[in-house]
Amino acid sequence: MRITNISEAKATLSQLVARAMRGEQVIIGKAGKPVAKLVPFDHDTSPRDLEQGIWQGKVWMAEDFDELPEELLQAFSGEADDEPAP
Repeated sequence: MRITNISEAKATLSQLVARAMRGEQVIIGKAGKPVAKLVPFDHDTSPRDLEQGIWQGKVWMAEDFDELPEELLQAFSGEADDEPAP
């Protein structure tokens, strides 16, 4: 495993990226110790699972979810008192 130091990596970044695009893993190090790995980017084009009901039983929604409390409505409209709640 060849470690490329950071200063060399800065100077030769385009060449290192080209190596990564060919499938190589480029190890970048500091003081001779590996700190980062440059690898080819994997474009995941697989479709996501968007089946209906996938969250069934995993998410709970409160009965009053769509009801906005009056004090919150006033706060958004600028009508709320500036005093903090006790």
